[in-house]
Parts: sequence; structure tokens; C-alpha cells
Amino acid sequence: MADLTGTSTKTIRFYEDSGLVPPPARTPSGHRVYGPETADRLRFIRRCQAAGMSLQEVRQILTVHDSGESPCAHVGRVLNDRLEHVRAQIAELVTLEAHLENLLDHAAQGRSTEHDDAAVCWILEADLAEGAATR
Repeated sequence: MADLTGTSTKTIRFYEDSGLVPPPARTPSGHRVYGPETADRLRFIRRCQAAGMSLQEVRQILTVHDSGESPCAHVGRVLNDRLEHVRAQIAELVTLEAHLENLLDHAAQGRSTEHDDAAVCWILEADLAEGAATR
């Protein structure tokens, strides 16, 4: 099953323990016997994770599915929420990028007199808003 789905045996057992995958049948000697539905389920879990879903979100989707209902409307909402979250992260990263560029521009100016007044490092302690206003 691990080779078939590209999922490690450790991960499959974790999914079994956490209820994402039902426990498999066992042979008299105790070996696990998986059906094709387990492979489908493992592939589905991997696709959910590739879309950035948490295991809790995957569990909710599978619970709806296992109850006999179609989870597609729920999946759409989860994906929409995930997309909004990703867009917010991108906006935060763009802001951080601009801040880092400003710090590096400031550092390139190399104002040696600021070294004496800094508590730790003049690059991070300077008020960049004042410097940007005078440029």
C-alpha cells in the first residue's frame, strides 16, 4: 500500500491511529490487508494536504463522506478559506519584503555615527520613517 500510494508505512499507521483511514482487515498472522478503497482514501488525503488542508479539515471532509453525504460543498468552502489565508500571507510577505529592502538600503548608507548611539545594532534601531521622508 505504501508503494502504491507513495505514502510511508509510518504515515499510513498514523492515519489509521488518528481515524483518517479505517483499520484494515488482518490475516491470521496479523499482517494488514488493504482494499482498493484504502488506496483511494490515502491518495485523497495526499491531495488535500497538497492543497494546504490540515488533517482536521481532511477529517471533517471524510466524516461527511463516510456519513453518505457529498462533501463537495464543504470542500469548496475549505478551499476558499485556504485561498483567502494564502492571499493574506502573501500580502504580509510583500510588506515584509519591502521592510527588509528598506533596512538593507539603510544599512548600505553606512552611517558610522549611528553606531555609537545604538543599543545593539543601528541598522534595526533607526527610525526608517524619518529616513524615507528625507529621501
